[in-house]
Amino acid sequence: MMFPVSQALARFLMISLLSLGLVGCATQVDRVDRDTPGDLSGRWNDTDSRLVSEEMIDDMVSRGWIQRHQGRTGSNPTVIIGDVRNLSHEHINVNTFVRDIERELLNSGEVTFVAGGVERDAIRSEREDQRGNVREETRSLPGREIGADYVLTGTINTIMDTEGRTEVAYYQVDLALTSLADNTRVWVGQKEIRKIIRRGLFRS
Repeated sequence: MMFPVSQALARFLMISLLSLGLVGCATQVDRVDRDTPGDLSGRWNDTDSRLVSEEMIDDMVSRGWIQRHQGRTGSNPTVIIGDVRNLSHEHINVNTFVRDIERELLNSGEVTFVAGGVERDAIRSEREDQRGNVREETRSLPGREIGADYVLTGTINTIMDTEGRTEVAYYQVDLALTSLADNTRVWVGQKEIRKIIRRGLFRS
């Protein structure tokens, strides 16, 4: 048996349904602390980049090569970051990882860090531009750069294993510190991350 629905009640129900639909479609943003781990896809993310850089640089500066350099020269070693390559199967923002490494190197207080690559070229271009455009007493002259003693290079590799809706993502980060004077390796570090990813029944 059907009961008549008043026009006011029908309007109320319609507005309620529309409101629920709008709430369900709205974007929700939660702001979290940078130290809060976050894994949505199971792929390499900012947490991995930060934790790997912290652990590897901690290991690097705790080794004896720094003391040997200081004993030989009387000063802290100067380090430049060279080529860090992504050899994995997925897109990884290597620049973010390099920035994390730079921060950890500087914060360690054990080494002098100098800019390289594109940044160094931009600084040299600015220095050249100052020649005819700024007062002589405020110019930064060429030929005063600090030469690096060591270059840090590395790679990021991955291995993926899949069975049904379960994936194992294996990341291996290798970094090496090499003397520019004689090409000898003074430190080699490796960090491994293994993630087990269990996909839901419905996946995009």
